[in-house]
Amino acid sequence: MLSPPLRPPLQARVDARLRSRIALSAAAEEGVQLRTGDFAAWLAERGRATDFRVERIPFAELDGWSFDERTGNLGHRSGRFFTVEGLHVTEEAGPFGDGPYADWYQPIIKQPEVGILGILVKEFDGVPHFLMQAKMEPGNPNLLQLSPTVQATRSNYTKAHKGADVKYIEYFAGPRRGRVIADVLQSEHGSWFYRKSNRNMIVEATGDVPLLDDFCWLTLGQISALLHRDNVVNMDSRTVLSCLPHPDTAARALLSDIELSSWITGERARHDVRTERVPLASVPRWKRGESTIEHEDGRYFRVVAVSVRAGNREVTGWTQPLFEPVGQGVTAFLSRAFDGVRHVLVAARVEGGFLDTIELGPTVQCTPDNYAHLAPPDRPLFLDTVLRAPADRIRYEAIHSEEGGRFLNAESRYLIVDADESDAPQDPPPGFAWVTPAQLTSLVRHGHYLNVQGRSLLARLNAAEPAGR
Repeated sequence: MLSPPLRPPLQARVDARLRSRIALSAAAEEGVQLRTGDFAAWLAERGRATDFRVERIPFAELDGWSFDERTGNLGHRSGRFFTVEGLHVTEEAGPFGDGPYADWYQPIIKQPEVGILGILVKEFDGVPHFLMQAKMEPGNPNLLQLSPTVQATRSNYTKAHKGADVKYIEYFAGPRRGRVIADVLQSEHGSWFYRKSNRNMIVEATGDVPLLDDFCWLTLGQISALLHRDNVVNMDSRTVLSCLPHPDTAARALLSDIELSSWITGERARHDVRTERVPLASVPRWKRGESTIEHEDGRYFRVVAVSVRAGNREVTGWTQPLFEPVGQGVTAFLSRAFDGVRHVLVAARVEGGFLDTIELGPTVQCTPDNYAHLAPPDRPLFLDTVLRAPADRIRYEAIHSEEGGRFLNAESRYLIVDADESDAPQDPPPGFAWVTPAQLTSLVRHGHYLNVQGRSLLARLNAAEPAGR
């Protein structure tokens, strides 16, 4: 007699304890392995343990990289890694295509492979800790910053460069060795990458995890404190941490979740954005010299080349192109409380490299120097409000660098600024909406809703306030 087929065991759709465990880690200001007060000395010691050197070089000294004779595109002879190409973007906004019109050309990074940004979690003394890495990136202003457990492109972890194995990659690729807490494709910088996504992952280990050199276990509370220090927690860590399922302490908001979803859909529908990859050599108003590709006005960014030496990387020496912005950026959320519930003002942002027409971003996201020559009405909305904010209105401020593997000295002043009705009305201008941090946390469970700058600030919004502040 045939046995009936086994039915798969059912399980709860949501781990009811997970959010409380995350909150427990966020409230823990000290960990079991490394005290927060000792972190700076630990990071400095890791920097002394390895030789790091980054030097600018002319394009002719790039090893394995060259400009295509026909297109002028800059690529690697292996066909792997990435290429620097041209992009033509046209945009019309408005329900009938009758809104403001924009048209521009620029260099763009084309890197079709999906990388892994993964953080490993393990419980010590009943408190979840996060395995972070002191990682050198050639574009970081101070080279060494706190990165995820794994921060690797497909070329890295498949060893296209013939380098060493990526440490801890087995927890994130291949057969599962732990419990997945978060796993979502998220965009990279849409202004400099063409349709680039990374897999943002958080995995809780179920067994013993060896602690290797350059790695440390930290609680969320400790990482929150480090987010107040300039150029310590790198961009990849910030975007992964934003994907954590934090507790929702506010059940009310100005917009219901369905109203917010409808507003986002409406913004995506009303923008007509067309992008076309074009030969780099044909991009108007950008000129190529021996060491840079730059705009004729000296604004925006440059394409440069560097030689890198890093003893603790999978490959210890290489050359590569990098994008270098001209000037320091400003990335800020304006914040208000409505009936006691904290909201931030998000903007529907169009960036040429996005997979969809818009993603939500901070209230202000720009490099002020690019607009210094314009009259106030032509400058980005709310920029002057942020720049003029008195100290007692600034809830959070730190200098953070952007992705150090592709961008050189790309720093932004990240802020959360309290506003009032005169600064930022409850009924905001078109393209802006008031949302709660909990609503943003819900959105980042899905890809391509909140841009990388917004996710960086969300990691701070969801963090516990460090003692003494």
